[in-house]
Parts: sequence; structure tokens; C-alpha cells
Amino acid sequence: MLTNLPIHYSTIDQMLFSQGTTTRLLMACAMGGVVGLEREWRHKASGLRTNMMICMGAALFTVLSGVLAGDGPNRGQVASNIVQGIGFLGAGLILHTRNRTLGMTSAATVWVVAAIGMACGAGLYVESAIATGIVFLSLKVIGLLEARSTWKRFVMLYEVRGSDDKKMFEDILRVLDRSHIRLNIVERDVVGAQERVTFAISASAARHKQLLGELNASDATDRVVAFRDEQDD
Repeated sequence: MLTNLPIHYSTIDQMLFSQGTTTRLLMACAMGGVVGLEREWRHKASGLRTNMMICMGAALFTVLSGVLAGDGPNRGQVASNIVQGIGFLGAGLILHTRNRTLGMTSAATVWVVAAIGMACGAGLYVESAIATGIVFLSLKVIGLLEARSTWKRFVMLYEVRGSDDKKMFEDILRVLDRSHIRLNIVERDVVGAQERVTFAISASAARHKQLLGELNASDATDRVVAFRDEQDD
């Protein structure tokens, strides 16, 4: 045992402390893993390992907060700083593009996972399990309902291919103009004898279906496919 530390614990104290702490840390890893699996399934930057580490780290800081402060009045000082630290981490997940903001859901998920970790660190296992279930259902079930709704707007990447680039662009602009949508080109290249252009459109499911049908019906387009933007939350 190091003798230069201001706080000293006997071997028995450390064993008793570690037994209770292990359960809390394992619980935090499990709760963070449940949320992380959903994020991993959707190919998000904050996946399984990230959410597990955030949840366990928040739990450990919460446990150490009470240990380091002892019986003093600053028992929650370390734990309170977790919120600020997670705020910086969440800010790094938010991306600002020219016409939209990405990563808000991922940042909010990281923030609430840290709160679940703090609950585990405080020994509130039932509360942390309930919160984890609510978060999982919010991300999984409500996300599916939003995708099928008529009012929810989401981004899809349209890839249009054609042999005559001039006529192809004229038809693309004609279709988008009728829906008052601005052409936002993501990528443009030539593959063999075909011109290929990729652009992003934010619209509802019904509007996406309409646009896809109109673009496929054009004589100037050889093939039109649409993909869900993986960066979209």
C-alpha cells in the first residue's frame, strides 16, 4: 500500500469495498451494453464499447465520489463533474453540415447512458434497469414508428445513373423543382459510359416514394436507387 496517499484503507476495507463496487460496475457495463447494441446495430459512432465504457466510468466516478469525500460535505462533487465531462464528449459527436445538424440523438444517448451509470454507481439497480429499458424502446421502437409515419422527415441518398448527363440533369431538376426541393449534390462521377450523380434529400416517407417513382419514370435516367443515410440519427 502506498504511504504517501492522504487516504488509507486496510486490506479488509479494500476487499469489502471491491465486492460492492464490482457488482455496480458490472451492472453499469450491462446497462451500457444494452444501449450500445442498438447503436451498434444502426452503425453509429458511439457503439457497444463506447457506451459500456461511458456507463462504467460514470459508475466508478460516482462510487469514488463518496469514498474520496468520506463524511465531508462534498460527497457529490466528483459525480457532479461527470455531467460537464459528458457534455464535452457529446459535443464531439455532433456534426454541423451546410444544411443540417447530425449526431444529436447520439449525443443525447451518451448523456443519458452516463446518468444510468451514475445510478448504477449509487446502487440504484432497479432504477437504472428501468431507465435502460426506456432508452432502448425510445431508440428502437419509436425510431421505427417515426420512419413509417407520414410527417417524419429523414435523409435519403439518391443515386441516379444515365448515359446522357445533360438530359439526366434536366429531368432531375424538373422533378425536384415541382416539389420545391433544391439539388444538393454529394458526389458525381463517370462509371464506364454512364454518368452517376448522388444527392441528398430530406423528406417524409411518402414524398421519398413519390420522388423515386418520378425519377424512375424519366426516359433520361437508366437507373435510380435510394439509400438511407447512415449518418442520419
